[in-house]
Amino acid sequence: MSVGIDVPDDLVLVGYVSGAFGIHGWVKIRPYSPDADAMLSAKHWWIDKPELQNIARMEAKIHGEDVVARLAGVTDRNAAEALRGATVKISRKQFPALSDGEFYWVDLVGLQVENLQGESLGIVRDLMDNGAHPILRVAAADIPEAELQKHERLIPFVDQFVKEVNQEARKIQVDWGTDY
Repeated sequence: MSVGIDVPDDLVLVGYVSGAFGIHGWVKIRPYSPDADAMLSAKHWWIDKPELQNIARMEAKIHGEDVVARLAGVTDRNAAEALRGATVKISRKQFPALSDGEFYWVDLVGLQVENLQGESLGIVRDLMDNGAHPILRVAAADIPEAELQKHERLIPFVDQFVKEVNQEARKIQVDWGTDY
């Protein structure tokens, strides 16, 4: 990273550059979320190739499952292709506002999960999407990532099971037993 660059402490990994798009310097980004609103609304992206740098996003649009974008200083296919494999991060402050009851996944990771009986089920370690709805991956904080699948609880993120999300208290209350 270049000396003197003021890097925000709230950067969120949102995708990676999968290659060039066309001949005029557009890049193709594979988003890590099925909803790429943050990528489309943020005016500045942090890209880590050749080193972490803040690049102005000039234009962006959805193209199939990808986002294609024109970035400042990337003027031809060779420059776009040179960014292949770079990760794309966006400051959390640049994410679009959500309606009540909506959450960005990144805001749920790390929240404590308790059932209606007040028993701790662990923390949200990750989320996944099964096509119908998101699923909370809940496990104790001290479980190594390599062992997560053996010890995690998969809790559908739907009203039937998720009763309250309190981001201020960093807690999610669920209707879920310890023996599920």
